[in-house]
Amino acid sequence: MHESIVEIVASHADKKPEGLCAADKKGAYTYGDVWRLAKAAACRMKGMGIQKGDCVMVECTQDAEFLICDFACELCGAVFVPVEHRASADRVEKIWKDTDARLFLCHTAYELPVKMTAGETLLQEEGAQGEQEGWVFPAKEDTAEILYTTGTTGASKGIEVTNSNNIALAENVKYGTEMKEGNVEWIPLPLSHSHGLRCCYANMLNGSAVVLTEGVSWVKQIFALLEKYHVTSMDISPSAVTVLHQLAKGKLAEISRQMDYIQVGTEALQEHVKEILISLFPNTRLYNFYGSTESGRTCVLDFNKERGRAGCIGKPTKNATFLVTDEGRSPIESSKEHMGLLATAGAMNMKGYWKQPELTQKVMQGGYVYTNDLGYIDEDGYVYMQGRKDDIINYKGIKIAPEEIEESARKYKEVLDCACVAKEDKLSGQVPKLFVVVRDKEAFQKKDMFDFLKKCINANKMPKEIEVIDEIPRTYNGKVQRRKLAEKG
Repeated sequence: MHESIVEIVASHADKKPEGLCAADKKGAYTYGDVWRLAKAAACRMKGMGIQKGDCVMVECTQDAEFLICDFACELCGAVFVPVEHRASADRVEKIWKDTDARLFLCHTAYELPVKMTAGETLLQEEGAQGEQEGWVFPAKEDTAEILYTTGTTGASKGIEVTNSNNIALAENVKYGTEMKEGNVEWIPLPLSHSHGLRCCYANMLNGSAVVLTEGVSWVKQIFALLEKYHVTSMDISPSAVTVLHQLAKGKLAEISRQMDYIQVGTEALQEHVKEILISLFPNTRLYNFYGSTESGRTCVLDFNKERGRAGCIGKPTKNATFLVTDEGRSPIESSKEHMGLLATAGAMNMKGYWKQPELTQKVMQGGYVYTNDLGYIDEDGYVYMQGRKDDIINYKGIKIAPEEIEESARKYKEVLDCACVAKEDKLSGQVPKLFVVVRDKEAFQKKDMFDFLKKCINANKMPKEIEVIDEIPRTYNGKVQRRKLAEKG
């Protein structure tokens, strides 16, 4: 039984060294290539004094080089710490101080008292010092990586993930998507965050391949890669779907037949995005995954097959168990009329928050990761989520999920993007306030939009105010930063 992703890669390199493992705009790498280069990089890291348990920060280059550096860290027992491409100096310094990283593989220049070099300098087989055979693979309980959140609800946290966690996460994706032999998955989502990275791990577990691009903007280049490597699946965010649909015109429909499945994640999946995908890929399995960096890929729904389940996030994945609790964390019998907070247990759950035992104890108890997500489980075992408890708007005792209002607002033809937050109100406690990005500020009429929304939303859930802004603040991977909007008042 394999105990780490790098051991799985080594196994495939032994059994099918010529099998495609990863490709990007610069070229393709077989499993044999990736294994050889990972060994060479691990040797160089050891030559730099990197020892088991040392943290190594790696700037995301969104290519095969980045993945190989990840595997090299695992191989020499180091802890992989991915950092966003061109992250701010403040964020990089905070991560470095938090992890006490001994090495930073980066292309961007930073002023830090730590050894820095480009990752590609490690991927040279010639001259790599040290023995490249007889490696001892990391143990399943060893820390594989620390993933830093983007901080949508507060300060960014380091999430400690073990090798066994990563294998369980990969299984959740592999079996959740019914991944086939020979799968080739296009991943434009940043590998510095959990969603895209775990898709890579799932394909490594499956012995299949990934094609990596930096986002979805370079349409001509992307479709050339999709054709060249005969991509059969993709991992994409809802916002990326919208952008690609606008830029690619009819090209998406042209590749419909070759797509076995598409998985969507990183942010809430809006109904209009579902409609785009269903219309373009009528015969493709379309998956929406639920989960977090702390407890990933725990629930999945094929929304092309399971239609008409508003708010449904599907059924638990291979390694996940769900529980619904009250605010005191006692299990309850939940229903649409009697919702509670979702909690998940399973081998995919994080080891804990890096250097934050008190916060870990607050979130993890008895094998479960407890969330602030309101939801319920129906009699058929389907899990439903209304929204985050912290985001729910309490208007005169009526609980309003901001997503309910946002879904209707997006249907208004003048709206390009929107987000709803709670605004404090002396009489009602809280009222919904809607922020919108519109096509034409001069022509936009709030009254017309209010009239439109009255046809879609119950009167007691109507937004009390609409404010036009230039851009909805989002994290690096597309999540709405509601706290920033709430601060606007």
